[in-house]
Amino acid sequence: MRLGMAAIALLALAACGPRPVGDFGRAAPSYMHDVAMPAAGRSLANARGEPVSAFNQTDEEKLMHDRIWRFLVAPHAKDWSFDFVTELQRTRITPAGSRNFGLERYYKWLRETHYQSSTVRYATLGRHILADIDTIPATFAAICAVVEVDRQRAEALAALSRLGPEDAAEARARKAENDQSIAWFVAMLNYRYQSYNYALDHLLVETPHAQSVSTDYELTRLGRFVERANGHDFCGDPTGRYAHEGAPLPSRYGKLPVDNEVIAIK
Repeated sequence: MRLGMAAIALLALAACGPRPVGDFGRAAPSYMHDVAMPAAGRSLANARGEPVSAFNQTDEEKLMHDRIWRFLVAPHAKDWSFDFVTELQRTRITPAGSRNFGLERYYKWLRETHYQSSTVRYATLGRHILADIDTIPATFAAICAVVEVDRQRAEALAALSRLGPEDAAEARARKAENDQSIAWFVAMLNYRYQSYNYALDHLLVETPHAQSVSTDYELTRLGRFVERANGHDFCGDPTGRYAHEGAPLPSRYGKLPVDNEVIAIK
């Protein structure tokens, strides 16, 4: 049995690479990444004693996993978010969350990328922050829908006396899987936010420029969503404003002049 699982793991590792990406950074269909590797991962997770549910995924659960995936990898900053290792964890071939994050990785990529003007690095950082902000509300909504699905499962389980302990065990395992996915998303959102902060701090020292004002403003907006994620508040105001109405997060660069320069992106 152990030999068979080891063979599955070796085959999966040999075939594994970053998950294929389609339009707009979305995951592209792939038999290896959508069927073969998850099947191997479930066997290995079960052998490790982790919760593994045989329930079919609901539409809400499938959508949540698709939405979350965008935050687990960063194709716009190669090797920043460890695409290869992330795919092993997403498919449960290796345990989730078993890696150390270096906050300097994004800044290192940004610093080493060649631009004609140093100010374009601020513009690049701002675009990446905005891309996250634009995607987070839909991701929160997808997570909120799964939280409701788990609640409905628990209610149905309590009301249907004909169901046996196997059904209860499957429901608990699925909730544990969903909770783990949500926790992974929260951890990765924090990692992105902290990495952006690290990059902005270092850019201000390396190449000071008033462009930092607008970048810091967008980072402040992202910080509000990060606070909500840390509090598992996924079902509130989709704009992310309500928790801080009238009380914006403090800016490090509020005294710098507003920069109206138009930057040509490389």
